[in-house]
Amino acid sequence: MAFECFQCGDCCSHLGYVHAIRETYGDYRFLIYNNYTGEETPVTVDPDKHELFDDKSIFEKLPHTCPFFRHRPGSVLAYCTVHLTRPEICRDYGCWRLLILNHTGRRAGRVKYIRTLCSDDPPLTRIWDSCTEIHSEPDDQKWEDAMIRILMRAGYTVRR
Repeated sequence: MAFECFQCGDCCSHLGYVHAIRETYGDYRFLIYNNYTGEETPVTVDPDKHELFDDKSIFEKLPHTCPFFRHRPGSVLAYCTVHLTRPEICRDYGCWRLLILNHTGRRAGRVKYIRTLCSDDPPLTRIWDSCTEIHSEPDDQKWEDAMIRILMRAGYTVRR
């Protein structure tokens, strides 16, 4: 199951609590410090994103965002300005609103924030397809609760 990023930026909008710039070397090179793990990662701003990185206006709206997270002016798409050299924690991240595990505890699928199932599990896909139209609840919390109940009754474990 390949992770597909929609560049919404939710994952990075609070990473300022996690990542801090420990050292600035010049030439758009930095040392990032992970405040939770103590891990240090050297990063370099991608050559095509220097101008984007130089625009610090994002911190007015999102003061706790990752120091390397940006939006292009006039765009809703989010960008990691150090994408090519980003830390391992960022490389491993795959977002979901619901993580669905099968009876053995293995990932069977995940539900993205746009209420889309990503799964290679045929029974899960059939359940999903049969109940998503029935549960078109506009309230996200109620919708998630209903989907969790359905999936759990079918023997899946669901994590938020």
